[in-house]
This record gives sequence, structure tokens and C-alpha cells, in this order.
Amino acid sequence: MTKASWSKISRRSFAAGTGALAVSTFAIGKARAAEFTYKFANNMPINHPTNTRAQEAAAKIKEETGGRFELQIYPSSQLGSDTDTLGQIRSGAVDFFTLSGLILSTFVPAASINGVGFAFKDYDTVWKTMDGKLGEYVRAEIAKSRSIIAFDRPWDNGFRQTTTSNKPIVTPADLANLKIRVPPSPLWTSMYKAFGSAPTSINFNEVYSALQSKVVDGQENPLAIVSTAKLYEVQSFCSLTNHMWDGFWFLANRRNWEALPENIRGIVAKHINAAALLQRADIAKLNDTVQTELTGKGMKFNTVDPAPFREKLKAAGFYTEWKGKFGDAAWAMLEGSVGSLG
Repeated sequence: MTKASWSKISRRSFAAGTGALAVSTFAIGKARAAEFTYKFANNMPINHPTNTRAQEAAAKIKEETGGRFELQIYPSSQLGSDTDTLGQIRSGAVDFFTLSGLILSTFVPAASINGVGFAFKDYDTVWKTMDGKLGEYVRAEIAKSRSIIAFDRPWDNGFRQTTTSNKPIVTPADLANLKIRVPPSPLWTSMYKAFGSAPTSINFNEVYSALQSKVVDGQENPLAIVSTAKLYEVQSFCSLTNHMWDGFWFLANRRNWEALPENIRGIVAKHINAAALLQRADIAKLNDTVQTELTGKGMKFNTVDPAPFREKLKAAGFYTEWKGKFGDAAWAMLEGSVGSLG
């Protein structure tokens, strides 16, 4: 997705177009009824690589199944907030859903381990870990829930950065008393409380209005989302904190998934996992250009030294607390990839 294509979508045209999206743009071959029609929900804007690559995968799946399987895609939280849609995929009302492991942790606690503050230093470490033993461990924990399963390849959301309306974040002290939006997840809330912030859990579909109305003064998200969700319109500063890596597990309702013939499951899984790798590459390319784009839109950037933030979390007992919650085995897998967290 290029910068030019992003800019063509105004807030008004975006709002007008999303209501029909699942029926027109992304619902492939609706005129010819498929034998299996499954819904994929996500919270990403229409122009985010998650939806671009999902659309391509849907076309390939339909072609390879001879039209038997149709994937209908509902972006931008059309089917409800993250917490609402998590309930829907557990019940089977939604068939597929991409969700941050940190939000999934409200149902599967182990799923948030990738979000431990200041754990990952770079993408090489992320993918070695999440495509390796720790990712396998988390998928097994998700499968134990009995209602949902996760595909093999996590999709990328990105390293999260901190945006604010009133001041840049340079040292841990700048986070003290900051009213910051966090997703509804215990780990996020715990981390910001360790910094002395005032975290407020707000679903993503309400973030723009919460920032605009000053319910909160800041938020944290990958740069691609700051751009596609137009958060630069309501935030002035972006501090490159890289405080956590966040990805999406591509989830399926177990009962609905197992209702598919085995050969169709194989085709769907093949193309969804392949799309995950392409989406990761897309996000990597965006990361190389989006800071320049956002600077041009008026955001002021600063780079942050992670060491004092990590030390603050260590002194506050954050790492000790979450090692106890995740358990020694899972924590050892994490530290085996990222090094000792203290």
C-alpha cells in the first residue's frame, strides 16, 4: 500500500464506503453462492496491509476451491469492537478474526507474552521467537480453550510507539500521570501503572474520538496505524519508544473450522499463512517510509533510549510479576530469545 493510495481515502469517503465493503469490494463472487461462506472480521482500516493481503488470499482460496469456499472480509470493526468480536468468534457467529495476543489474553492469559515491555530489540528476534517455540506454545494454549484455534503464522502489527498531544516522551518520568489510552488488556494496564501513568482501556474503534475529546492525552500504536487511522490529526508528538512488539493471531472458531472438509481446510490454511508472510513484508516497507509521511503531516518525532525504561520496569517489579503470571517455562522460552529481563 503506497502513501498515495492512503491519501486518496478521506475520512468522509472511508466512512461512507466501509458499510458496503463486505458486500461489494471484498465479498468475492457473491452472485454465485459458495458451498461455504465464512466471515473474517478485523479492526484494521480498509487500506491497511492486513486487508489488502486478506483480499488476495480470499481470491486465491476461491479459485483453488473451485468456488466452494468464499471468504467475506469485514474490516474496521464493522462487526463490533475487539472485545465484542472475541465473544462472537468464541460462539461461532464470526468464523475468523485477527486479534492482538494482548487482548486475547483476557481469554487465554499466555497470549500476551509477546507484549512484555521492552523485551524485543528487533524483528529478527520477533520472528525467531514467534515462529519458534514460544509461538508454538501460545498456539497450544489457545487450542486448549476448545472454542478457537490459531493459524501457524502470526501477522504483524508492529513495534508500538507513543503519541501525545501535549509533550514528547523522553524519559520514564514523562509518563508519570499521563492519561494514555491502552487496549483492554491486563498487561498494558500493568506496564503503564508501573510507570505511574493513568492508563484507560478503550477499544480501538473509539480511540480517535477519545483523543479528539481529550478523554486521554496520548495513545500507543505502530506507525502504520497512526497513519491509516489518521491519529496524526489529533496528536502532535510521536516518541519512538518501541516499547513492545504486537502482532495478530489469525483465529478460527474451532467448530466452524472443523466443519470444513479437510482438503478445503488445507487450502485455506495454506493461503492464510502465506498472506501473513506477505503482510509482514508490507509492514516492514511501510516502516521505512511512514515516519517521513507523518512528519510531513505535522507530527514531531523523537528517539527514546530504552535502557532507563527497562530499568524502571525492573525496579517496579513488573518483570518479576509477569514471570510469575506466565510461569517459569514460558518465561524461559521468552528469555531464551530476547535475553535476560531481570
